[in-house]
Amino acid sequence: MANFVVGRRQFLMGSAAVGAELVLPARLRAQEVLKVAGIHASPVENAWNSRLHKAMLDAAEEGVIEYVFSEGVSATDYPRAMREYADQGADLIVGEAYAVEREARKVAQDYPDTAFLMGSSGDPSDANFGTFGTWNHEAAYLAGMLAGPMSESGVFGSVGAIPIPEVNMLINGFREGVNAVRPDAQHLIGFIGTFFDPPKAREAGLAQIDAGADILFGERIGTADAAKERGIKAIGSLIDYSERYPDTVFANAMWYFRPILNAAMDDVKAGNPVGKNYTPFSLMVHGGNDITFVEDMVPADAVAAMEERRAAIKAGEFEVPIDFSEPT
Repeated sequence: MANFVVGRRQFLMGSAAVGAELVLPARLRAQEVLKVAGIHASPVENAWNSRLHKAMLDAAEEGVIEYVFSEGVSATDYPRAMREYADQGADLIVGEAYAVEREARKVAQDYPDTAFLMGSSGDPSDANFGTFGTWNHEAAYLAGMLAGPMSESGVFGSVGAIPIPEVNMLINGFREGVNAVRPDAQHLIGFIGTFFDPPKAREAGLAQIDAGADILFGERIGTADAAKERGIKAIGSLIDYSERYPDTVFANAMWYFRPILNAAMDDVKAGNPVGKNYTPFSLMVHGGNDITFVEDMVPADAVAAMEERRAAIKAGEFEVPIDFSEPT
């Protein structure tokens, strides 16, 4: 019997060790608990990966899936990790193809009876390679609406990872939210060139503060450290940073992976193709993203205006612009 062991750490819920004899078409396993493997290029503490990890941990604790994972998997190791989990009988492999698009799709072609759900800027392919993007731009827009009247300088900084479409859209969403309530705002935008480097994000944030920004939007972990150090306010993304930075972070553009995961699991259980784009399940109407904020840190009139727009988004009466272009 093979064990799901790849990368520097693994996690097993239930009996995750399976044999190759269980690699069967999904329709034959419709009533079984799904075996799900997560392959994380960054540590699971990284904001984005933590969202995937938490959703799968929660599903495992509910008894919906058996979950194993690997973290810190390099691009050169990634295809091997995918193959090993597929060989060990994973029904669904969840990960990210941003740095290995061609290689990941080749692996999926070699394992047509295994479902793959991958974060990607590209389109789905074949019947078993589904994709998703991180769309919390609606929450970022709302956070921008709160931030607009809170700034004294009128200069807002944003620190992102790499200018891929999903990151661009998030920063553009924040900028549009600020501009909706403060048309004269100025925006400083920087990218750190990697998905996980908190010290580098801190340095980028400090540079923006030195250039006049008095509110930072942190698409990357580490940005709030700069804000805390200089005594200004910040906004978090993907996860809730409010407890970690109680006097600094006043709002968070949250993203929830569970709606995407549920949709993909439903398809696997039903024997349906997963070669589709699951990104729309990130939208607020599906519970895929939302804003959290610390009420006593935000002006009441700003909250009222934001809540009105929030209700309109959830009702389908207002659509936050989707702008994939690199912000400058």
